Amino acid sequence: MIWRICILAFGTFCAATSVVMTKTSQLQPEHLSAARLITGAIILCPLFIRDRKRYPEFSTTDAFKVSALPSILLAAHFITWNIGARWTTSANSTLIVNMIPVAIPFMGYFILKERLNGKESVGTILAILGISVLAVTDFKLDARLLAGDLVCVVSMLLMAWYLILARKNKSIPSIWLYLIPLYLTASGISFFAGLLRTGLPYSTDPQEWIYILLLGLIPTALGHSLLNLSMRWFRSQFVALMNQMQFVYAGVLGYWFFKELPSQAFYVAGAFMLTGVLWTILTHKDTYPHNQELI
Repeated sequence: MIWRICILAFGTFCAATSVVMTKTSQLQPEHLSAARLITGAIILCPLFIRDRKRYPEFSTTDAFKVSALPSILLAAHFITWNIGARWTTSANSTLIVNMIPVAIPFMGYFILKERLNGKESVGTILAILGISVLAVTDFKLDARLLAGDLVCVVSMLLMAWYLILARKNKSIPSIWLYLIPLYLTASGISFFAGLLRTGLPYSTDPQEWIYILLLGLIPTALGHSLLNLSMRWFRSQFVALMNQMQFVYAGVLGYWFFKELPSQAFYVAGAFMLTGVLWTILTHKDTYPHNQELI
């Protein structure tokens, strides 16, 4: 089990790195989302080809059908998150994205009929305490920020729904047969949305291609892919609580790259969240079949 937890932790860190490239890129949200998704799909394409040969009975048409709804949710999540984060404060957007463990139990119940167990409830309560610390100290009630806050809430719900569907679709023989069609479709949706809102992408600085490559490789091909893979191994709330560490990682990266000094509330909230994550790991029972492949 320890290897799978390490893979999930690594995927969470990779997903958190998106804050660096997203904040430095000047591309429109839709075009940036489309570019990172198509890049991630291209990077992972060899795994899709490998598993397409391994499981010839699972057709490519079926893969695109199964991934249709998740691709819509992922494209909408990326676009709304990029927009919402630019319309509100960093503190507000960070707080809202960390509400996923609050949303996942409700979606998990209605979509998967999966209830929280007692040990997960303890980890969830600790995570909510961390969120509450941020809410009391950092959240700014400002009518000018309301639109951005609401867009971030929508983005968080889309992310939770998208992750839940990865667990629902775990019967697909390979995660790569699911994800590559998902990324390709989500990329097309994002690009089309960009055409409707802003038209064709304007000429970009050569440095933007570096941001696109890094976004496609680290937070997409590695981050989101490993989070989806983990949803096949673990209960949805376990992944949601582990994903809380993105908050801590993003804070460290923000200080390292942008000299954003975290507030005292960051450390208190981080302590609660880290305690919740550690509790969840230490009390988790391994139920994953050991005869299945990791990747």
